[in-house]
Amino acid sequence: MDELRSSDPSRIGGHRLLGRLGAGGMGAVYLGRTAEGELAAVKVILPEHAGDADFRLRFRREAEAARRVDSPWAVRVTGSGTEDERPWLATEFVPGPALSEAVARCGPLPTRGVRVLGRLLARALASVHAAGLVHRDVKPGNVLLGADGPRLIDFGVARVTDATALTATDLVVGTPGFLAPEQAVRGAAAVGPAGDVFSLGCLLAHAATGRPPFGSGAVDALLYRTVHEAPDLEGVDDPELRALLTALLDKDPAARPTAAALDGRIVEDAPNGSIDWLPENVVRLIAERSAEALALPGIDATVVDPPDTVAPASAPSRRGLILLAGAGAVAVAGGAAFGVREWLRDDTPQGSGATGPRTWAIGVQADLSGPRAAIGRAQERGVRLAVDRFNAREDKPFTLRVMAADDRSGVAAGKRAAERFARDRDVLAVIGPTDDPVTTAVLDIYDEALLPIVTVSSQQAAFAARSKRSFFQAVPPDLALAYPIRNRLVLRPDVQRLGVLVDRAGGQSAYLAGYYLNRTVADTTDGTTYPRVVPAGIRDLAPVVDDMLTHRSDAFFHAGDPAGAARTARALAATSYKGPRMAMHTAIGDRFLKEAGDAAEGWEFVAPWIGTTAPAVKEFAAAHRAKYGTAPAPWAVEAYDATRMVLEAVTALARKDRPPARSALVAKITSSTYRGISRTYAFGEELRLKNFDGHLHGVRDGAFRYLGAAPMETG
Repeated sequence: MDELRSSDPSRIGGHRLLGRLGAGGMGAVYLGRTAEGELAAVKVILPEHAGDADFRLRFRREAEAARRVDSPWAVRVTGSGTEDERPWLATEFVPGPALSEAVARCGPLPTRGVRVLGRLLARALASVHAAGLVHRDVKPGNVLLGADGPRLIDFGVARVTDATALTATDLVVGTPGFLAPEQAVRGAAAVGPAGDVFSLGCLLAHAATGRPPFGSGAVDALLYRTVHEAPDLEGVDDPELRALLTALLDKDPAARPTAAALDGRIVEDAPNGSIDWLPENVVRLIAERSAEALALPGIDATVVDPPDTVAPASAPSRRGLILLAGAGAVAVAGGAAFGVREWLRDDTPQGSGATGPRTWAIGVQADLSGPRAAIGRAQERGVRLAVDRFNAREDKPFTLRVMAADDRSGVAAGKRAAERFARDRDVLAVIGPTDDPVTTAVLDIYDEALLPIVTVSSQQAAFAARSKRSFFQAVPPDLALAYPIRNRLVLRPDVQRLGVLVDRAGGQSAYLAGYYLNRTVADTTDGTTYPRVVPAGIRDLAPVVDDMLTHRSDAFFHAGDPAGAARTARALAATSYKGPRMAMHTAIGDRFLKEAGDAAEGWEFVAPWIGTTAPAVKEFAAAHRAKYGTAPAPWAVEAYDATRMVLEAVTALARKDRPPARSALVAKITSSTYRGISRTYAFGEELRLKNFDGHLHGVRDGAFRYLGAAPMETG
């Protein structure tokens, strides 16, 4: 449980709030205590949704439906305030660990435990479905293990509201790795009870093996495996349990049993009020959590500075400290005080110490000293140049500064940086993060604060739908680059068959890039493909290249890492092949040139970033050299563009010495079109770019050269 924040209420609907249990795109969940001492999980809707009449109507109907769920294995609704200024819903609080934590800490459940768990949760789902609801997010994190059995939580209100509020029919709803294949393909349009049953199968497989049945990793990879590959049930040796899981995980929704039918199909006792079917270490964990809940003290009122308090000019962003007594939290004690002091130092303007006019900030969250530091530093420099240009304007509404946070491509550090930016109201927007895993991890934090976040280098094809209110993906996903690659390699008179070499040393992104290019060519042209997939670690690619040429490949694409691309280039150079050849943009760099040698000549790459020798980059490149003494690196222009796009929206909305509200800034960026150096930035559904054009680069005379735009479509 986390501490209450300064913006949190201290009381809702007769509940005194003790702390935060979690948050999402629609609101926050608090631990509350009634006057009688009963604990409850209280969901409170965000103010921007509370003022929407249609939202309130849906919320009211869904709260009424949730009350109809009648099962001892689903959390019970204990109260609601659908007509209150901030609508809320309270459910019973289960002071036990989530199934995900129990499996992670104590290992997989025994066969009997999985069967009992499956029978009880099937009964809960049957009640949910009988009430006219679909859970949509059955996963180990949404099952709590109480002292008297499991509870299915988070059913039928916030999740359904998310879907109603969003109109995209292809929206992926649920948690990748635990959602049904039909939902991965058709999105919200395919949501139904059969999807809940598939998710239950994923949950039980995870409980039985300790692993998600479709692995882990990038969202697009999880969705692909869910649709096309068999689940991983290795270690499930009991024939009856394996048959049950296989039935639940059938790709065909019509072939799965219903939740109601599972009660008779699972032949196992379902003890009422006993947890002797769980291992001893899990029972001890449940007992510890229950004891902690019983020991929760009462709380005093939350003390905060009045909301209109203005900080002194010499410390522009210092907040009134929140004093929380009880619930085990005193925000200014020990390590927490150190964290507050560190943030106040980080938040001080560069070279400060003297008083001056208040300035607002553009944040940069990037890898500045880790494995992707070259990209992160390039982006930071692009942001600083954009802010310098803004501050040089005579008509600027106020002065801006740059605040940089180094997350080193680490998820934990990324979350800390996002929390700091999100709670500082002087930060108008954030550019970053640098890579997909960190971006995925921080979106909920920025989403809850409605702080605009613009990434120019996170190219994952899909992110969690509930984290899309303020997230702008200002870069084409790697998969979208399949179209300009197709245009360059296949839509030409001298090519009939494209050879696609997928080297698994390049990881899942390389596999998916090769897969989508292969499918794009087959679906959109009259050409053919000859795909080959080689395992990671294969160093001699000459036999593979020979095989592809034997099968009449007259164009060539390599999806893999730079070393594999170099080996492929050398193998291809040893043949008589003279046709077009291309590799993923991740191979652009000194390693490819060095290891491929003369064989690198003529290779081409479609990248999401513009070349620094492009005519459009000339003015920016001169400014970059003047400030930093070097030519700009890849991704610097894109970060400059993204910042300029944000600042154009800021300028349109801001008044003298008063920046725009975050929600207004999000809306302005969403509705605007900005013509940058690298591309035109306009956002459509899910705040993704409408324009997925790439940039063509090639090796000419032993060096990388910018060859021009690589449009997504032809004609």
